[in-house]
Amino acid sequence: MFKTIDRLMKFITYAGLSARQFDLSIGAANGYTLRMRKNNASIGSDVIENILKVYPQLSVEWLITGEGEMLKEKKEFSLDFEKLSPNRQLEIENIIEQKIKAKHQLELKQLLKEVTEEISKKQKNNK
Repeated sequence: MFKTIDRLMKFITYAGLSARQFDLSIGAANGYTLRMRKNNASIGSDVIENILKVYPQLSVEWLITGEGEMLKEKKEFSLDFEKLSPNRQLEIENIIEQKIKAKHQLELKQLLKEVTEEISKKQKNNK
């Protein structure tokens, strides 16, 4: 039988967030959700309240009981960034910036590899 923490982890995955990003977004201590999952613990009502404030599209019925749909409406997921505190906004912006930089580096490496291969092929054809 799935517990609330299991459904919460499913929502975090659906939202495309890491557990750390999720913890930051709701104002929980770093590692909170992973610790709750590891210990198969219950989530406090104060935390559930914070989750629903930040993620109002999440169905409280589904989160607590597993009944119904995960989302209140079948809309695409979006975080109401403007409702977050300035500190949380800054933390999320920093995480996003790091991810963008990492993705950009991977794209540059791939592009360099493709260009190098193309140059090699042209050099072989010229011989």
